Amino acid sequence: MSTSLRGLSTVSFYAADIEAAKQWYTDFLKIEPYFATDGYIEFRIGDYQHELGIIDSKYAPKGAFHPASGAIIYWHVDDLQGTLDSLLSAGAKVHEPVIDRSAGKGEYVTASVVDPFGNILGIMTNKHYLNILDGKK
Repeated sequence: MSTSLRGLSTVSFYAADIEAAKQWYTDFLKIEPYFATDGYIEFRIGDYQHELGIIDSKYAPKGAFHPASGAIIYWHVDDLQGTLDSLLSAGAKVHEPVIDRSAGKGEYVTASVVDPFGNILGIMTNKHYLNILDGKK
C-alpha cells in the first residue's frame, strides 16, 4: 500500500539577499549548508536530516510575497524559550508568542518568528515527536 505523504522532505524559504540569509542561518543553526548552487542553498537539520532550502527570491513564483498566511512549519526544539531568545537576538521578530496548546500540560508548546527575510519559522516542543524518537507510538 502506498502512503500519500511519506514525510517532510524540504522546507523552502525565499530571501532577496541569499548571501545574508546563508550567513544568518549558518550562524543560527551553527552548521554550513551542505549544498549550494547559484540562487539556492540547503541545510540538513535535526534527527531526520530534513532539508531547509533558501531560494533567491528572484526565482519565486509570481505573487509569492504577501502578508504572512498559510501553513507554518514547526521544528521541534528541546528548549523552546532558549531557541526563541536566540532567534530574537539574531534579528527575528515575534510572529506568535509562546502558546501552550495542550491546555496547560506543556505537551505541545509553540512559538513562531519572522526571520529577517520575511519567512515564518515555527518552533515547538512536542511530546509526540519525542515519543517517535523513543520508538513509542
